[in-house]
Amino acid sequence: MPPGLGELERYLLLWAVAMVRPGAAFFAAPVTGATQIPIQLRLVVALAVGIPATQLSGFTLPADGLLNLPGLLMILGEIVIGLALGFSVQLGFAAALVAGETISNSMGLGFASMNDPMSGHSSSAIGQLLTMLATFLFLGSDGHLAFARIILESYRAFPPGGTLPLQAISGLTTLGGLIFSAGVVIAMPVASAIVLLQLVMGVLSRSAPSLNLINVGLPAAVAFGVLLLAMTAPMLADAIAHAVTEGLTRSWTLAHGG
Repeated sequence: MPPGLGELERYLLLWAVAMVRPGAAFFAAPVTGATQIPIQLRLVVALAVGIPATQLSGFTLPADGLLNLPGLLMILGEIVIGLALGFSVQLGFAAALVAGETISNSMGLGFASMNDPMSGHSSSAIGQLLTMLATFLFLGSDGHLAFARIILESYRAFPPGGTLPLQAISGLTTLGGLIFSAGVVIAMPVASAIVLLQLVMGVLSRSAPSLNLINVGLPAAVAFGVLLLAMTAPMLADAIAHAVTEGLTRSWTLAHGG
């Protein structure tokens, strides 16, 4: 780095611009956006990804600096692009959460909630289980490395100062609907079987009220649900992995201007 405070200020501003898009992407993405991840670590990783990407894009600071309306609009555009890239991957994880909530409600465990370390909010126990499964599949398939590459590739289609096309935003809304339906489809085998069990228990309780099946209805539904989860675990893992892959694919398409 050349000596002089003027050059130092220019490099600091350049590094600040380089950190904006990766920082926003890691903030909105799963795993890296968890509340347990220290902000200092996010900044270091964002700087490590953003500096080479900015250099490859050939970006130079405007002559007027960043403390003006064009500079603020450029920073805002970088934030929007980063959030869109991270949110696309986050939608893939939403399928696991939707499936877990559906299964929990059908098992009668909707009240059994616990803190979700990914978002900082509470979610059902089954939703937390499937979210952890999605996290393991994401990390085991090097999804975090693929996401870092997606951020680097986005600088080719959208150098600093570029804007997202409208069809990219519409693609995100379409993906959201598909992921929601995917979550319901993932939960359908287990949830439908538990609903059938509850219907059978209801018919038995009406035909033989003296059996008092209400007291064993919830334990039976929970035990049957746990058994079904164990039996369908490979299928659930494949479906969740497919949803996570769809999120990465959408983020990759978005990074190339699609």
